[in-house]
Amino acid sequence: MKCKQYIGVVAVMMAVLSMCGISSCGNRQSRKPVITVSIQPQKFFLEKIVGDRVEVKCLLANGGNPETYEPSLTHLLNLEKSEAYFKIGNIGFESAIINRVHNNNPDLRIYDTTDGVNLLFGTHGPCCGHGHAHNHGNEIDPHTWSSVKNAKIIAENMYNAMLDLDSGNEKYYTANYNRFRAELDSLDSEITEMLRDKRGTAFVVWHPSLSYFARDYGLEQISVGYEGKESSVQLMQQQLDEAREHDARVFFFQKDFDSRQASVVCEQLGVEVTPVNPLNYEWDKEIMSVADAIASK
Repeated sequence: MKCKQYIGVVAVMMAVLSMCGISSCGNRQSRKPVITVSIQPQKFFLEKIVGDRVEVKCLLANGGNPETYEPSLTHLLNLEKSEAYFKIGNIGFESAIINRVHNNNPDLRIYDTTDGVNLLFGTHGPCCGHGHAHNHGNEIDPHTWSSVKNAKIIAENMYNAMLDLDSGNEKYYTANYNRFRAELDSLDSEITEMLRDKRGTAFVVWHPSLSYFARDYGLEQISVGYEGKESSVQLMQQQLDEAREHDARVFFFQKDFDSRQASVVCEQLGVEVTPVNPLNYEWDKEIMSVADAIASK
């Protein structure tokens, strides 16, 4: 009898352990699926949609510079183990990372979250950086997320990707997406009203990261930096003359750009520096901060 009882206990334990292997005992199969994105604003968008059903990892840390970013081994391993990679598109490091990771995980599903966005070109060359995009070059402006209207497209792409990846949670994702879409519509309407009387107004920015924002609301972006570098004296003077001509009263400057020329801009235009962080996770607050700065001048 004791022997039979012992065998029975062992059988029950084996059954429990077997169940743990495929359900909720903390192993790999029971953990949340992981999706990796490129930048913090994407993480903000996706977490609005997936809530607590998915773990969202981001390659670029808050405050990182995409132009100098080199992925760590941890980032690469996280991406290799992800269910999918949601790229923002047109950022240099993305293509290199995808090529490296595909060697180890050829089945990684990749989604372009800016598919369908009306892209701007030539805003990063000298004499460019305007919201109306003179198209002096063929380089795509990658800062698509700086537009609320673009954010709606990005969010929709993410939502559709989640339905493709996890159709079993469709009702949950749909409810979250609809709620987020309503928030974006409200934000867009609020900024449109705030800047209604500012159409045609110019603002100065060091790095031309607000081109899509400018296009949305009929503004003129004047960039005094060139490819993240200090401009030549001649180019700087040319841009400052244009800023004065357009009566620009706001100068947006990213703290990660260390430039002595920033003080020159402030002195010549008689403006103060307004900090901007286009890669801030708190994307909605950052967009509203930009709108507030322009509306208040």
